[in-house]
Parts: sequence; C-alpha cells; structure tokens
Amino acid sequence: MNERFPHVLNVIAKNARELAEALRPLGAASWLSPGYAFDIPFTDEPGAVISRTRALAESAAADINVVRNERRRKALLLSDMDSTIIACECLDEIAAAAGFGPRVAAITERAMRGEITFEPALRERAALLRGLPVSLLARVYAERVRLNPGARALVATMRAHGAHTLLISSGFTYFTRRVAADVGFDAEQANVLLDDGEVFTGEVAAPVLGSAAKVEALERAVAAQGIARADVLAVGDGANDLGMVRLAGLGVAYHAKPILADAADASIAHGDLKALLYLQGYRDEEIRES
Repeated sequence: MNERFPHVLNVIAKNARELAEALRPLGAASWLSPGYAFDIPFTDEPGAVISRTRALAESAAADINVVRNERRRKALLLSDMDSTIIACECLDEIAAAAGFGPRVAAITERAMRGEITFEPALRERAALLRGLPVSLLARVYAERVRLNPGARALVATMRAHGAHTLLISSGFTYFTRRVAADVGFDAEQANVLLDDGEVFTGEVAAPVLGSAAKVEALERAVAAQGIARADVLAVGDGANDLGMVRLAGLGVAYHAKPILADAADASIAHGDLKALLYLQGYRDEEIRES
C-alpha cells in the first residue's frame, strides 16, 4: 500500500459522508470512524491535492490534511500542555485568580503569536506573581484546569501500541506533574516557578524551558528510544512549539495560532485530540479511551 500510495488525504468532519461523496473523483474513502473520519489514498502530487481540498475544508468546517503513508504510526508523542492537552493557559489562570488576568493574558497572547520573545515574556509574567501565596496553585488546578476532549484517548492508544509519550511545557512543573499523571504520559518536563515556601518570589528557575529546550527534549527522546525523527509526532498551539513541530516526522498544529498552523505538517482546527490518532491511521476499534 505504501509503495502504491505514498500519501493519503485524511478527512475529519461531522459531515464526513458528504465530503467523501464530494471527493469521490480523487478516490474511494477508507473509513477510520464511520461518518466522521476517513482516508483517501492517492498518487497525485500532494501539494496539488491539498490545494484543491483546502477550500472545501474551510466551507465545511473540516480538518483535511495530507499524510505520508510511510512510518505513519509514530513511536514518540511529544505534546505541549497549555491550550493543547488542557483547555487553558495556567499562568493566565493564576493571574486571573489573583485579580490581574487581562494584563498577563495580553503578554501570553503576544508570545504565542511570536510577536515577542518567549523567555523575557515568561519572566515578565512571573514577576507579577511576586508575593502571591503558593496555595493559589492548588486552587487554580482544582477550579480552572480541564483536559481537552480526547487527551486520555490519544495517550492511552499510542502507549497501547508501543509509543513513548512526553508532556513538555513552557509552563510550570506543578501543573505538568498533575496533568501527566491524570492523562497517563510516561514523562513530563516544564519550568520551575520559585517560592520561599509560602509565597512566590516572582522568579523562574534557570534555564528557562522555551522553544529551544523543546527541540532538545525531542532530540534526547529520539536518542533514548532509538528511533528517528520521522517516528515522532509533535503537537502544540503556539510559536513556542515551532521548533519541535518542524523537526518531527508529523508536526501538528492543534487549534493553533497562525504562525504554527502555517508551518505544521497537519492542522487540526475543528476536531478534538482523537484527530491525532486518525491522522496516524488508527481506526475506532483500535482506540482506547483510557
């Protein structure tokens, strides 16, 4: 199959049956999730195929991507946390709970869009937390942190099929440790927000984990697992994820800022995190919910 059809058009949408009919001239649909997700293997030039179908994707609220058949199922998942695995930005939520959310959220938005450099933006936001009680983190986690739909299924399914899973965040270890345990990641990595035992000092431990550190984490994980970059799925939503998404065999922009969506191999703008399984060719009967 891989030699005959080096690429597939992967389609995920609530009205997938209509789209399968509209795309019939390209080929017959192979259903991954009946009525929701399908592949169409093809031999045409990938750029031409995606150009012909992108307008259809926009009008139909569909996620339509071209994916390589070779080494399609990945052996390593490298995932951002905030606004990817969870539905919020933890630092913004800490600030909101403390009463100055809009000021911090504005800095976060600019950093995610790539308008300002990440490390000074993180330090600027962390400085605003100086003097706040450490107990605020537990309150934020309990009240504001929620998993995005499909998070547990994504990790459980890939692990069941032998993949190693790493949660890597430019946020803070307090949250990555808890989210990784809840979702089932093998490992996690993040920044350390410093405190004196009672209140935050307003500082972040060096070195700051930003875009370069995510790339380094990918390289270390590839070496440790004895795999190639082609075997990696990296997913994120902002400018800080650019490096790892570009380096991975399958780099996915998940409900992402334009700077990342334009650079990624695939973009999921409508579906949930199970879409990353369909991108790899998993069928419903292979997916584990937890």
